[in-house]
Amino acid sequence: MVSIRRSFEAYVDDMNIITVLIPAEQKEIMTPPFRLETEITDFPLAVREEYSLEAKYKYVCVSDHPVTFGKIHCVRASSGHKTDLQIGAVIRTAAFDDEFYYDGELGAVYTADHTVFKVWAPPATSAAVKLSHPNKSGRTFQMNRLEKGVYAVTVTGDLHGYEYLFCICNNSEWMETVDPYVKAVTVNGEKGVVLRPDQMKWTAPLKPFSHPVDAVIYETHLRDFSIHENSGMINKGKYLALTETDTQTANGSSSGLTYVKELGVTHVELLPVNDFAGVDEEKPLDAYNWGYNPLHFFAPEGSYASNPHDPQTRKTELKQMINTLHQHGLRVILDVVFNHVYKRENSPFEKTVPGYFFRHDECGMPSNGTGVGNDIASERRMARKFIADCVVYWLEEYNVDGFRFDLLGILDIDTVLYMKEKATKAKPGILLFGEGWDLATPLPHEQKAALANAPRMPGIGFFNDMFRDAVKGNTFHLKAAGFALGSGESAQAVMHGIAGSSGWKALAPIVAEPSQSINYVESHDNHTFWDKMSFALPQENDSRKRSRQRLAAAIILLAQGVPFIHSGQEFFRTKQGVENSYQSSDSINQLDWDRRETFKEDVHYIRRLISLRKAHPAFRLRSALDIQRHLECLTLKEHLIAYRLYDLDEVDEWKDIIVIHHASPDSVEWRLPNDIPYRLLCDPSGFLEDPAEIKKTVAVNGIGTVILYLASDLKSFA
Repeated sequence: MVSIRRSFEAYVDDMNIITVLIPAEQKEIMTPPFRLETEITDFPLAVREEYSLEAKYKYVCVSDHPVTFGKIHCVRASSGHKTDLQIGAVIRTAAFDDEFYYDGELGAVYTADHTVFKVWAPPATSAAVKLSHPNKSGRTFQMNRLEKGVYAVTVTGDLHGYEYLFCICNNSEWMETVDPYVKAVTVNGEKGVVLRPDQMKWTAPLKPFSHPVDAVIYETHLRDFSIHENSGMINKGKYLALTETDTQTANGSSSGLTYVKELGVTHVELLPVNDFAGVDEEKPLDAYNWGYNPLHFFAPEGSYASNPHDPQTRKTELKQMINTLHQHGLRVILDVVFNHVYKRENSPFEKTVPGYFFRHDECGMPSNGTGVGNDIASERRMARKFIADCVVYWLEEYNVDGFRFDLLGILDIDTVLYMKEKATKAKPGILLFGEGWDLATPLPHEQKAALANAPRMPGIGFFNDMFRDAVKGNTFHLKAAGFALGSGESAQAVMHGIAGSSGWKALAPIVAEPSQSINYVESHDNHTFWDKMSFALPQENDSRKRSRQRLAAAIILLAQGVPFIHSGQEFFRTKQGVENSYQSSDSINQLDWDRRETFKEDVHYIRRLISLRKAHPAFRLRSALDIQRHLECLTLKEHLIAYRLYDLDEVDEWKDIIVIHHASPDSVEWRLPNDIPYRLLCDPSGFLEDPAEIKKTVAVNGIGTVILYLASDLKSFA
């Protein structure tokens, strides 16, 4: 890129508003009247406002002739000095959005005899596509400007395997950029690649998923999952690790895919697998990253592929992984990051349409609600289209089953609803949920896709941080303890979460329906539950901490809503006290499969809880109204919560269920609500192989969960 020296500057800030900035020392020389010039004519500019800035003098001018985008314009001062007209704030106006919205296909569209390249770049005055091939000479093709600011060219011949870049001229400067819609890339995402469609055969089609509350989500990171020396997987840190079956730990216990299937979860959620920055794909073990540095949204990440130099390999192996998970009855959720890009100024968005895809504050500076330097302006129509197009592509091309949206609250409600409409049409039964945090981005609160606005987004789930903190204690105050850690102050909030957070007693609903509440106590973010306890309860021994974590898991897995488990949580995952391990070493982030051996009884307990939930619809009531009809709180004390699911004849094979959560090491006798004998299925020591008959009172011995039921049989859950 060649730097351009300008004697003064001029920007188009609205369809007919041009701002002229004169250096303060030249104010008396470069004076009005100003004229707007094109190659064939010129027009006068009327000065509407003028005032002094710190080092410049500003004129706000009006033109009777709107700027023609795609043409070169100049502004001439009375002194004869001229400058090129640059694209300014007009890019962020509704008028620009309406005039240039394009609903067609973008990117590289391949056929065997030609490929069509299209890029949306309304401000650009020229564009080209630059082709290269490892074994052939390169070529550059000038692109034609079509309607709506789209540049396109059809290149004849079979271009399979050709690398390409777009060359875009904005504000008199040429920039090379990767295609924003690129589907395949070279190593480290430096160039796009044209590939012929592969013929992947999906051998295990799954029916549309029944209902979000039937899901049990298991979150993992591809590298964390398999990199441990005793994971039993050969393809450590790769897509193919999750295609390996019957793998075992060093001592012969199941690991990997087989282990996850045995656990009983329904969905595996993967941290980002689209192309991201932070890991050199040629030396993937030299660095670590979670993947929240998005580079290319449609293309798979290369560090997880066996050969990052072959763009087809990463696509094929990712599809093989998804297909294998489907063969084992496991659905796949992708973690996607549409709230920001890795580096705004280097992104394809900024190089093709400068200033359009990102929010700016009232001073014209890029906003930073995400905390990483930029916020995607999802409310703009082409950003909205991009997000929806990307989601639909992953559904149709990779056959995934849902999405977890990082920092969902940065996005706007209209975009989320539009995306949901397109996505559910492409594949019914998918799960859509995300982080509904209300962040400081320049978007009105009522437009944010935040948890507080959940009732306006039916079918979208939200991480329930209020339930999380009520169970374990404030995430951002290490020593704060929640109910499971022995604090009685949050018992009512825990009960609200158990009831689906959709309104219980006089408490205001957090979500409209239980299917919107993603219930969790641990995720990849922040301290693991085990590490949190180490700070909050340093005096307690490991045995008691295990009991507390089992209690927390039982609260979540038996609550109304959608349970979510962080991989390794079931065997007390630790990151050695590291809170934000996004680029920590494998020794911190890896799933320690030796702990799966050490705590196999606890793993079995979690498996039984999951099995119980899946077997009994009473724990998965579909609506807030159903919860009001069938759930009542029996006891709500500092360290004891007891609730009952009742009138279940048309809901469950069990007629009545009582659950008691006890957070104190003391023993208590709890009186049953009537004289009918119940069957004791589980107590703080674990599940009973032969449910015992209990009359009048039940002993609750120490920290843990008690489950009792009424039924005509004594069905056990292995």
